[in-house]
Amino acid sequence: MQEQKSEEMVTSASDMKVHQIEEYKLQANDVIDINIRTTSPELNLLFNDNQGSSNSNAMRGGMIDGGDVYFMTGYTLDDDGFVELPLIGEFKMIGLTTEEAKALIENEVKKYVNTESDYFVRVRLGGLRYSALGEFNRPGKYTILQNRVTIFEAIANAGEMTIVANRDKVTLIRQYPEGSKVFKIDLLDERIIESDFYFLKPNDLIYVEPMKVRELGTGATFIQTFQLLVTTLTLGVLIYNATNN
Repeated sequence: MQEQKSEEMVTSASDMKVHQIEEYKLQANDVIDINIRTTSPELNLLFNDNQGSSNSNAMRGGMIDGGDVYFMTGYTLDDDGFVELPLIGEFKMIGLTTEEAKALIENEVKKYVNTESDYFVRVRLGGLRYSALGEFNRPGKYTILQNRVTIFEAIANAGEMTIVANRDKVTLIRQYPEGSKVFKIDLLDERIIESDFYFLKPNDLIYVEPMKVRELGTGATFIQTFQLLVTTLTLGVLIYNATNN
């Protein structure tokens, strides 16, 4: 009975939030992981020519060193959105979803195999790349090897925000095939979970500005400011005592 009451309390704590998930369309300079497998060992070697033993070693090294694994083993869309695959040639993938890119490759692979059961094609983003600038403890460029990353996970991955970060005025710059757009985000507003900004998109840039207290020398430097004030007052007292004795 108590367990049922506890569950009711948890589910009634807040309303269920529905995520807005917009399917991502590939852009120039995106890195994608393409894997083609057939029942023919010879075709497998040809289809996956760039993923040989040397790149497998690079992947293992990248995993250990925290490097960008798929930059070494994946395929990068050129400035015109094309990708060149071994044996089957060049494909224009800009503006396509990964599922549409997969279907495009499958249509070409069919020419080299006997039946539909003879092949397997997988296309996915080679990690999610983003930049964290401004009031982060570890600002910089990051790659997370996941298909989906929330903005809060990305912030945590960059060492969290500093104590003077202005969390209700966060700037997000998002890339689109036709250009870039700038958005202002309030991380303290729970409605962000229902927005299109809850999940990051590849090449997003997050900039966090400082609160006004940083200009006054307080906040992150409050202890240093207090110590300087105490030292100055102590010095003043010593000088006053010395000149009046």
